[in-house]
Amino acid sequence: QVQLVESGGGSVQAGGSLSLSCAASGNTVGIAIMGWYRQPPGKQRELVARIFTGGTTDYADSVKGRFTISRDNAKNTQYLQMNNLKPEDAAVYYCYARQFLRARWGQGTQVFVSS
Repeated sequence: QVQLVESGGGSVQAGGSLSLSCAASGNTVGIAIMGWYRQPPGKQRELVARIFTGGTTDYADSVKGRFTISRDNAKNTQYLQMNNLKPEDAAVYYCYARQFLRARWGQGTQVFVSS
């Protein structure tokens, strides 16, 4: 089973930028999709962005044009560049991987955005 470890996150003012990364280790065979979900306080977890092995990407409407997901398959690492952050982007961000149709999750990293 793969292990996912996020890094990055922290606090930023509205309009600022943050970068998240997620390294996959252990058994990384069969990972077809990697992505990021987030869970704002008191709300359900939601998809932010995902990237398929071939490089196709998919974004939530709320982050299109501001966030960019990328993936280094050789390093089994994915990244999320977040620009022009808004207070509503504040959440715990979770790294996600789909491995042989099973969902794998990182431990989460907090993003704070002050207005």
